[in-house]
Order: sequence, then structure tokens, then C-alpha cells
Amino acid sequence: MADHKRKVSLTSISDEEQQPLSKITHGTAVALVKRPKTDEIQKYGSTALVQAGPKRTSGLQAPIMHLTGHKGEVTSCRFSDTGEHIASGSADKQVFLWNTYGECANYGVLQGHKGGILEVQWMPGSERVITASTDHTVAMWDAMTGERLRRGKHHTAPVNSCCPLSKSAGDDNMFVSASDDGQLVIWDARERNPAAVIEHSQPLTSVVAAVSGNVVYAGSLDNTITGWDVRTQSAVQTLRGHSGTVVGLAMSPKTGNYLASTSLDNTVRLWDLRPYCRLSNRCERVYTGAPHGYEMNLVRPAFDKDESMVASGGADRTLTIWNLRSGEVKYKLPGHKGCVTQVDFHPKEPIVLSGSVDKAMFLGEL
Repeated sequence: MADHKRKVSLTSISDEEQQPLSKITHGTAVALVKRPKTDEIQKYGSTALVQAGPKRTSGLQAPIMHLTGHKGEVTSCRFSDTGEHIASGSADKQVFLWNTYGECANYGVLQGHKGGILEVQWMPGSERVITASTDHTVAMWDAMTGERLRRGKHHTAPVNSCCPLSKSAGDDNMFVSASDDGQLVIWDARERNPAAVIEHSQPLTSVVAAVSGNVVYAGSLDNTITGWDVRTQSAVQTLRGHSGTVVGLAMSPKTGNYLASTSLDNTVRLWDLRPYCRLSNRCERVYTGAPHGYEMNLVRPAFDKDESMVASGGADRTLTIWNLRSGEVKYKLPGHKGCVTQVDFHPKEPIVLSGSVDKAMFLGEL
């Protein structure tokens, strides 16, 4: 968004400067775990200091892993559908690919955008990644080889968001992008030109697709969320309630019945998308405790795999996780040194991922 400061470097990177995926790795991961002192081991004859503590709940190497390597703000980070890998996008114009387990090795870097990455998403199957950038383009990448498979050039302003169109159907070709130019563009990786273009009256900050793939929801500078039927390219629903720009959206992964939205009004809202909703405005709950700051960053929420929790980052440098039903704050997780821009839950284990303007990410088990 033009009105949202993202501190993005505009130094260009030519296609010729792209390097093979296997030859570029810049990130590192540190396991944050207390180590025993040598004299303690000698005294007690064991490493009980490391082994003691709460029972482990995940397959992570340590309860908390700290991932670093980006040279700019981490604007987006996501688990793959399998949970085995992570993709992170940054203002440094690069996407890093990481292993979730073991040493969390940074096994590849995707390069080619001429502007900062504003969102990164995995396509169904975990073999392709899509990116949205300030260079007015979207791109699809082969996460196995690092090859750029598709570059979408249609938008006339920074592209703030992108998402797969039919994730539940396993379609790894169709995706959607939303831009400051007010356009929602439907892309088919097999075609040269956009499959469809939907016009909105205001800049668009975020987009997410319904489970069916027939409707996409877009957050806007006008404080609303609009649902668009991609078949007829017409608006079918408008969600009102926020008093500030909607900056992030997430669809509940299990049922697709709920939509979460973050806004510059310092709230996260839960919307009921079921056909026969009892609430006239469809807003089931308002969560507080994750404030926005003067930077006005794009902060994106997330649901856990069971739809029992919803989470969001904030300018208070913490990750906040609420009970979806009661609205009670379950976790308030510190550690970052700047605004937390992205949260994601592991698709299989109780692990949460967060990215921040401090250029780092945390992996932590709950």
C-alpha cells in the first residue's frame, strides 16, 4: 500500500544475477536451549540439566529455534503443507527456503524480484511457491530447483498479497494477487495473460480464497473485506466492522467457515462465513492485545490446524495467541526486537512460526 511504510530497497536485481538454488544459502538457525556446564556433568555424572523440564511436544531440535539470515525485514513466512519446510520473504528481495526440523538448514534462496517481497505462499503439494512484490509483479517458483516458472506482469502498483485459488482441490496452477492498484488478478500458471481481473474502488492490502475456490476475500484501504465470486467477477459479500485499514486475512483451514482479519484499528476480528449465520454483520468475536504501531506494517493472522486458536503479531514485538471461542489470550510470546509481521501454525504439530521487522524468525513449540 502506498500509505503503508515498508522501508523497501529499490536496488534492482537482473534475471542474469539469479544463481542456482543449491549454490546459495545465507541463513542460520540457533537452538535456544540451556547447556550443562562441564563441572556439573562431572559432579552429577549426567546431562540432566538439559533433559529436565516440561515434556517436549514436537519434533523440533529444541523448544525454540531462532532463524536468521535475511538482510531486510521479514515480511512473510509460511510452513509448507507437509510441515517439512518453511518459506520466508523479505524486504531484501529474496525468499529463503528452510528445513523445519534438525538444524533448520537454509537450503535455498529464490532471487529475481526487483523489489521487496510482501507475501510468500506455498502452492498445494509443497513443490511450488508464489510471491508478491513491490516491483508490481507476482511470481511462481519451483521450490525444488529454484527456477522461476512464471512471472505475472499486469499490476501497476505494489502487489501486497497473493494466495492459491483452490488449495483444497490441490490445484497448483491457479492463484490470486491483490495490489495497491485496486485490482484482484486471477492467474493460471499455464497461461501467459491473467485469467481474470476484478476491479475494486480502493487499494487492496490482502487476499485469501474460500475453501471452495469460488470466492476470494480481499481486505482494503476502505476498512472493509469484500467477497468476490471469481466465476462472475461480482461482489457477493461485504464485511464491515473495522475502523481502520484491513492489513491481513486468514481462512480457517479445517472447515473454511471462518475468516480472521487484522486491522490498523488494533483489533483482530473473527467472521462467520457460513450461509445461515445468526449474526447480522457476521462478526463473531473481536480480539484485542496485538497493537499496531506508527509503521503501519502489513500484519497477517493465522488459524491453528484444529481451528481452536487464532494468532497475530503486533508492534509490541510479541506474538499473541487467543482461544478462538472464548477470546482469552492463551499465549503472549516475546523474543522479537521489532514488530511481528507474520504468524503461521504448523499443519501437523503444536509449533508456531513468527517473522519480524528485526530480520529474524522464531520457531517454537506450544
